[in-house]
Amino acid sequence: MGSITRLLIANRGEIARRIAAACRELRIESVAVYSEADVESPHRLAADRSVLIGPPPAADSYLSIGRIIDAARKSGADAIHPGYGFLSENAAFAAACEDAGLIFVGPSAPVIERMGSKIEARKLAASAGVPVVPGGTPGDQTDDGIRQEALRIGLPVLVKASAGGGGKGMRTVRTEAELAGAIPAARREALAAFGDGTLYVERLIDHPRHVEIQVFGDDRGNVVHLFERECSVQRRHQKIIEESPSPVLTPAVRDRMTAAALAASREVGYRNAGTIEFLLDGTGDDARFYFLEMNTRLQVEHPVTEAVTGVDLVRAQMAVASGHGLPWRQEQLTQRGHAIECRIYAEDPANGFLPQAGPLLLYREPVRPGVRIDAGVIEGGQVSVYYDPMLAKLIASAESRDAAIARATSALRAYAILGIRTNIPFLLHLLEHPAFRAGQVDTGFLDRGDARFDPQAQDESLPAAALAVAAALGEPSAAPRDAGARDARATTDPWELLAGWRG
Repeated sequence: MGSITRLLIANRGEIARRIAAACRELRIESVAVYSEADVESPHRLAADRSVLIGPPPAADSYLSIGRIIDAARKSGADAIHPGYGFLSENAAFAAACEDAGLIFVGPSAPVIERMGSKIEARKLAASAGVPVVPGGTPGDQTDDGIRQEALRIGLPVLVKASAGGGGKGMRTVRTEAELAGAIPAARREALAAFGDGTLYVERLIDHPRHVEIQVFGDDRGNVVHLFERECSVQRRHQKIIEESPSPVLTPAVRDRMTAAALAASREVGYRNAGTIEFLLDGTGDDARFYFLEMNTRLQVEHPVTEAVTGVDLVRAQMAVASGHGLPWRQEQLTQRGHAIECRIYAEDPANGFLPQAGPLLLYREPVRPGVRIDAGVIEGGQVSVYYDPMLAKLIASAESRDAAIARATSALRAYAILGIRTNIPFLLHLLEHPAFRAGQVDTGFLDRGDARFDPQAQDESLPAAALAVAAALGEPSAAPRDAGARDARATTDPWELLAGWRG
């Protein structure tokens, strides 16, 4: 395996820009792929070259293994980075890369396949001595077989799809009467989302926290952990705010949890970046944790780990994929300070978090110490109806959790976005909620309604000056179509367009 010289990024949005930035540092040529909906997307402009791969629907572009491989051949790439989402945890894609003689920046296809099955991953974790939630996978996959397994384990239970994630194909069952509807509903949803209706049943742990461990392995048998991330603030199983360190993990529990993550990683022979997710039950040194699943890719929330450890995970991915050993030993990795990530979505909190689409008439990121913005959009661009509505991630880091929260809150208030509604007011509501401030949230915190949000009581979280200038200017022109559009802010700055007028 040789060093990577030209890398195709099989993704879009902020993660594609993040990978392209790492390529520039490493002097690796980058190749973007884009659909017809992303002709003017900033991720295309961030790369050294780009290849059109199909029409807007993801199934015909970003999820098409054949078109991605053809783009790699056409561009002369010798490696592919899948990012996250899309094909990042698709074992067939990793195998296709290998068959085409391309370096896949991630684990091997067999590892992806094994850890991608919740049933197989659970077996592996148990064989490695990692605690798993009491449960089972019935050989009888009929509705009655699933029902009998649920009753054997004892209610309440979760009926879950073996394939996939994100809460799809999952049903909470608290009474025997609910089983009749929950089992076929979970199976239908699993089949529609993943093409696999296999179900398993596990004991429901009420009010758990979601804590995950970042792991990293190489081809030489080395594996390290980079500590934990707390991801308990979720809405419908989708993470919204992540942080590191966890506000409740004691040193003793952290040691046990990281040891368990390393054991599971070694058991499967893991290579490159991955994450072991756990459910945490209770607090203090007596808290128990259980294996949830493994994500065989880079996580959306990887910047919080980078902020508290001072490492570059994407650079390390490239090095390991090129056949080099890990760039750090376990004793060199430490946590410093605190970091919080807020996911900024194009959605309307006042209307059931309905996804938004349309032009970004104004887009201004806050610039201040300790604040990092990973964005997939620029001013004048379009937010598409075809893809995930996440616009950007705001990562605030400071010497303490309170300071990081204050920094994130201040930065969000300075984030100016016009043209579409965003969840910034909701993020501010969460950061200022007493339960979050006290670190007393669990995965059901939002879905139970414990943090009721009144949109009418919130401001728009935009500087008054930005609103006034936008109103005076009207709609700014769209971003230019050539390579000079790498930063549309240079041509849409309100003060520049007003010829220096300050008012």
